[in-house]
Order: sequence, then structure tokens, then C-alpha cells
Amino acid sequence: MWSFVFVLTLPMADAKSEIKDDEVVVFYPTYARQVDDGRAWSVSVHGSIFEPEEDSLKREALLALLRRLGGLAKEEAETRIFKERARAFLVDNEGGKGIAIRLGDKVYAAGTSGADGHFTATLKLPAAEVDRLRRADPDGPDWLTFQAVTRPGDRRTFAGRVRLIGPGGLSVISDVDDTIKVSMVRDRRALVRNTFLREFKPVEGMAELYRRWADAGAAFHYLSASPWQLYGPLCEFIEDQGFPPGTFHLKRFRLKDRSALGLFGSQEGYKSAAVERILADFPRRRFILVGDAGEQDPEIYGAAARKHPEQVVRVLIRNVDGSGREDARFKAAFDAVPADRWRIFRHPQKLADVLPENAARPSERPQD
Repeated sequence: MWSFVFVLTLPMADAKSEIKDDEVVVFYPTYARQVDDGRAWSVSVHGSIFEPEEDSLKREALLALLRRLGGLAKEEAETRIFKERARAFLVDNEGGKGIAIRLGDKVYAAGTSGADGHFTATLKLPAAEVDRLRRADPDGPDWLTFQAVTRPGDRRTFAGRVRLIGPGGLSVISDVDDTIKVSMVRDRRALVRNTFLREFKPVEGMAELYRRWADAGAAFHYLSASPWQLYGPLCEFIEDQGFPPGTFHLKRFRLKDRSALGLFGSQEGYKSAAVERILADFPRRRFILVGDAGEQDPEIYGAAARKHPEQVVRVLIRNVDGSGREDARFKAAFDAVPADRWRIFRHPQKLADVLPENAARPSERPQD
């Protein structure tokens, strides 16, 4: 289980690092939200600690899993891309490690890692402190940057970022596979190869659409059933292709436990819970939910739109199989959702009229 720690703003001058010289810490982009009527911010921290290894037994287990799922040949595992993508699956996760971070001129406890190496914490910082930090942050006023506390003499830097998201405005929750990245999830063999053997390919036009929304003030949350081990290449893909930076919400996976069976399994339980958590944390924000018809996005997003009609102002589903709006599946998924609140699209050019400034006033234009 992940650990959850609620930390006050008192500095921890005597905090000691438990990060050894052969261990690595990765922080995942998270968000902060205002609490106490704007007098404070609740800041989420999430990361993992591990020892990089080229474990031959884990490598064989991963290869066996991928051969079973997608017919991957053993010689295909010798390619550069496979070795880079597989590296994070072969590490030795470090459990029971207390992590401390330095944010500005103060040090805070950031949780203790579980058996899978993941650690989480929630910091509560006064609004005045956050204002001071955001003015000085090199990433701009929407982000806070921090670093892990390392041992004396360890000059490595493990940095993390937190997106500051206000109580009002527009947020976009976006799926990744077959929404912004070509994955072909319905073809298991192609999915394995697109994930582990090929350079990631963007869905044409989606980066431009998202940048337009970001320029108008939208905040982004990237939600995927991909495992956290793929965070590195996914983050590089989003940066390299010009997608706006955002928070990440991926799936836990370990080769040695039952989660290995769900590497490419159903997303519904995990993604539904992640959407609900984000919506609950920002009850006054408007949301555009973007996904595709390859797996359960229509059902997950349709349920969210019915439950939160004041928050979910648009659901946009990329059509990957040629089915239309009148398809029985879509009618069932969006039952009782107003017709002008959801759209099926083939190309992002069809979404030119979906803008942050009019997202709360759905278009009466005929749907594609």
C-alpha cells in the first residue's frame, strides 16, 4: 500500500536522507489545490525509489508476459527501444524508505515507500508561503519545483513539480493511448509493439488542439491505464510532441504480483476512480473529458457526466473503429447525457469550436 502523510509547514532542519548512492528517485507531476477558503494549499507529492538493475529473471518474466500478450519474439527484445522501455520494469523497488523534499528553504517529509517503491504525501502550506514560492519558481507561477534531500556528498538532483490549480476555470482530463498517441489498443499484437518496440507516434492535430486550450488557461491531467514504469517515455513523448505539461495518473504494476495480469487489462475500475478523485478535488471547475472508443472511455466518461452534470461540460470521444454517434454502444454510454454535451470525432479539426470560453455553453451545432 502507498503511504499517506499529512504534513504541516514546520521545517525539518534535522531531516536525514535515506536515499543510498545506488538508488534513484523519480517524482511524478502532481497538483495542488486551495483549501481553508483559500488560506492554504493542499500539495500532493508522489514518487518512487528504486535501484536500477538488469535483473535477468525479471527480464525473462517480462519477455514471457509480452510473448503471451503480443507474440513478442525473443530477438526483438534486443532492440534499443525495447531495452529503454523495459529498463523501469527490471528495477529493484525499495520499500520502507523515508523520503524528504526541499521546497524553497524548508524541508518536508514526503512519505515512506511501500513494497512497490512508491511513496505519497500531502503537504499543507499557507497561501502566503505558496505565493512567495511561485513568484520565485523558474517554471512560472503555475508550478512549484522541489528536490529530494540527498546524503551529504551526493550531488545528484532528483526534482519534482506540482501544478497549482485554482478552484475555478477549465481542466482537461485526457486519455493517452489512441487519444493523443497511436497505440492500437484493440490489436493486442500491435499494442505490444507500439508500446515496447516503436517510437511513439502522436495522433495528428491533438497537440495543436491542446495547446490552444492551454493558451486559453486550461489545466491538463493525463490519465492512462499504462503502468508507471512507462512514465519516462510518456513524459518525453508529451514534451517532444508539444503537448501542454500536466499531471500524470497511471496504473500500478508489478511483475511479481497479480497486477502483472492486468498490464493491458480493463481500465474501467482504475480510470473511474481517478476521474472521480480529480472531480472531487475541484468541485467548482469545469471539465472537458477526452478519450477514445478503443476501450472503456465512453462508458467511464458517460457515467461521470451523468453524476457530475455541473462539472463535466463536454465529453469528446475519438472514433477509432468507424462507428457513428447512432451506434448502440454510444447511446447506452451517454444515456441521459444531454446530446450537446458529448461528441464523437475522427479528426481534431472537428473540435475547432470547442473552446475554453464557450465550454460551459455547449454548441447547438450538429454532431459529427
